[in-house]
Amino acid sequence: MFIFFLSSGLFLGWSLGANDASNVFGTAVGSHMVRFRTAAICCSIFILLGAVISGAGASQTLGKLGAVDAIAGAFVVALSAALSVYLMTLAKYPVSTSQAIVGAIVGWNLFSGSVTDKAALFKIMLTWVACPILSAIFAVFFYKLAKLIINRYNMHLFKLDRLTRLGLIIAGIFGSYSLGANNISNVVGVFLPVCPFKDITFFGTFHFTSTQQLFLLGGLAVGVGVFTYSRRVMETVGDGIFKLSPVMALVAVWSHSIVLFLFSSQALETFLLNHGLPAIPLVPVSSSQAIVGAVLGMGILKGGRNIRWRIVGGISLGWVITPLIACVISFIFLFFVQNVFQQVVFQ
Repeated sequence: MFIFFLSSGLFLGWSLGANDASNVFGTAVGSHMVRFRTAAICCSIFILLGAVISGAGASQTLGKLGAVDAIAGAFVVALSAALSVYLMTLAKYPVSTSQAIVGAIVGWNLFSGSVTDKAALFKIMLTWVACPILSAIFAVFFYKLAKLIINRYNMHLFKLDRLTRLGLIIAGIFGSYSLGANNISNVVGVFLPVCPFKDITFFGTFHFTSTQQLFLLGGLAVGVGVFTYSRRVMETVGDGIFKLSPVMALVAVWSHSIVLFLFSSQALETFLLNHGLPAIPLVPVSSSQAIVGAVLGMGILKGGRNIRWRIVGGISLGWVITPLIACVISFIFLFFVQNVFQQVVFQ
């Protein structure tokens, strides 16, 4: 029965792969520097590795927002988030899976009478503002640095093209790993309190925890989403907001990837704390906001005249309504599952 209820989380993982792969390789594919097939293969492999190896960090903050303590409730929460993301994917808008799952969890809290941790909610919402701004700042800095290096060494056009193409693949791999590490908690994190899997030990040394097993299944679902449906949204991000040069595409992916890494690295958090520095919160941030912020940052740096503000407005509207839609769907579905199908959705 657990696998049946987990199906909604796998659907959410498929939706994340279909939508958020555009944030990693959309600029590369949209600028015709990397083939879609190459992008899909690299993205799927490294999202899976990031989810299994480093996915536990950001899931802690999400768990504080609301611990869904019944498997049927977890099923509804994941399904509600998946549906809201899928609807926006059909409209070709890169929405936030993080916002969708947060809205669905808040809907569960409202239905079950659980108290929403306001500190955790505020921390997550604060990243929704900080993420695109931080990404835009990184993008402006790296773009100026890239132009300085190109002008100083007077690179030949063909050499620059080869280096940019290679850089896009490397940045995409790094971004895919960061996406898996940061966003896998959005996919199956709500199932952690009710997961029946047991830790597995191989050869007495290699430990494969129940959490990693759950994240592995979620990562596989994300990979399927990348291959089957991500191309449409890649074209919107890669060419719809602002016409990107290959170098700008590289800078956008690199800036997006760094932001996701900062908010998901437990090793970086430990390093900062050990040296008496303030730690960056481990929060599942929006990869969509990160890549759009990077593209907008460079567009504004170029004067902002060629930015397609209507598309930006549509994407921004999607960011606002996605958590609201997920919250409403979650509340309504919980009512039906409890009263029509007689399932326990909260303890």
